[in-house]
Amino acid sequence: MMKSEFSVEQLLGLTESHLTTIETGHLLHVEVITDWQRLQQAALHDGINLQIASSFRSFERQLAIWNAKASGQRQLNDRLNQPLDFSALTPNQLLDAILTWSALPGASRHHWGCDLDLYDPDMLGALSLQLEPWEYQTGGPMAPLGQWLSDNLTQYGFYLPYHTDRGGVAIEPWHISHVKLSQQASSRLNVSMLADALINTDICLSAQIQAKLANIFIQYISNVDSC
Repeated sequence: MMKSEFSVEQLLGLTESHLTTIETGHLLHVEVITDWQRLQQAALHDGINLQIASSFRSFERQLAIWNAKASGQRQLNDRLNQPLDFSALTPNQLLDAILTWSALPGASRHHWGCDLDLYDPDMLGALSLQLEPWEYQTGGPMAPLGQWLSDNLTQYGFYLPYHTDRGGVAIEPWHISHVKLSQQASSRLNVSMLADALINTDICLSAQIQAKLANIFIQYISNVDSC
């Protein structure tokens, strides 16, 4: 088992050297596996079929998501999850709209392999998973799962980094972080690393990002709930 010390490449999603593939095909940090299995078994004991919707995401994949949103190829929503008119947004408004729901390439917690998006396929029935807050809140199909995660995560070494609206990333009741590893990663990641990673990439809104990167880091990257 590797020592839990992240390299710059691992922090930025530029390598898979810290990961292993589990039976469902998802890539997880090697030191998360045991706690993930314990969490999944505990959920199963309580009648919840806990599954991963998203785990590791590379820099290149995050860049593709970012550019699709910045070019109007993917839907943008406001903080209340209502659709936005892409054509009516200024570049800075577009930047904030994307950051509300999607991280900058290099700044996604999914790069670390210790953050997971979770769902229960048995709760969906004929519905398709959207990963929207209402699904996990009262009256939503995933409401029992949302409550179970809130009640049980910390016993197994995880927590909800986007549990409340802090004016940065929107609420994500499905997104869990491994406490130990995410703290190690977040303590190492900094503005300079991100600037270096982004400078030579073909990223949309590059000028706005570079001008506001320090503020982006404060509002959207380090601004998470405490564990």
